[in-house]
Amino acid sequence: MADVINKIKARLPSRRRLIQLYAALLYNAHVKGYISGEIFTGGSKIICVPGFNCYSCPGAVGACPLGALQNALAASNTRAPSYVLGILMLYGLIFGRTICGYLCPMGLLQELLHKIPTPKIKKSRVTRVLSGLKYVFLVVLVVALPLWYARQYLPVPAFCKYVCPAGTFEGAVGLLSNPANSYMFSMLGLLFTRKFVILALICALCVFCYRAFCRFVCPLGAIYGLFARVNFIGVKVEQSKCVDCGKCVRDCGMDVRHVGDHECIHCGECIDLCPTKAISFKAGKISLREHEGTLTPEKKAKNKRISRVLWSAALIILAIVLYLANK
Repeated sequence: MADVINKIKARLPSRRRLIQLYAALLYNAHVKGYISGEIFTGGSKIICVPGFNCYSCPGAVGACPLGALQNALAASNTRAPSYVLGILMLYGLIFGRTICGYLCPMGLLQELLHKIPTPKIKKSRVTRVLSGLKYVFLVVLVVALPLWYARQYLPVPAFCKYVCPAGTFEGAVGLLSNPANSYMFSMLGLLFTRKFVILALICALCVFCYRAFCRFVCPLGAIYGLFARVNFIGVKVEQSKCVDCGKCVRDCGMDVRHVGDHECIHCGECIDLCPTKAISFKAGKISLREHEGTLTPEKKAKNKRISRVLWSAALIILAIVLYLANK
């Protein structure tokens, strides 16, 4: 009986997966949009959500921070887009790339695609080098081109326009899949075809390579990675316990050099792998998750009570957002 229970527990979604699903639903709480084929235009659309989520998705109740940054730069000319930069800095300082691991719908989609049983591409020096490409996308498509065209008074959010797979999947496909928007097919051209091919290639690559978009392309992850040394919430290593065995890095799917660096998404998979129990998930000095071997029965019971309270509060918030977005 105990074996059956353990097998059932092993098949249940992890806490991180539940948080990812929760974030995806919270960002896209406008359920009516999928039925009517219309984009949500409520007041919350001025608020940037932390993760990569297209503004044009029928369900989106907030703005994508990367799209907002490009639009602000494209319209800025000589003015600094202080609002968007401030939001990104706030998210970066608090969460860093923990957002990538827990609060990004694109991250969830990539991980689900990677579960398809196929031979997998292992990380190597090549993938580590390729992980630097996202900084090229950030500098060229997110910053340089929008600023260049802003001098000519042309708003060109280049990454959204030419590459963004979230925009193609959540926005374009999300709208086109509704019969009410069948007239839009006549408006499609070469630009959509190219972006659809890019989406298909990225999805296919994610099946074979863990979080390929996140590792090699995503400029938002590149921005959050800049806060790796200072982000408040994430995995931390107690150096006095660390024996430099390398197991945490070796078993990680990302191209990390050490736990918590700019490539780390703070998923916490390394916590229970650490033989010396040196890794924990913290908010400042407060431990949010520790190695299972360090937890007493009393602490496990306390953690369960806290978890129930937090999930109850989260579900109440979700219910309120769903009501307000669909009334």
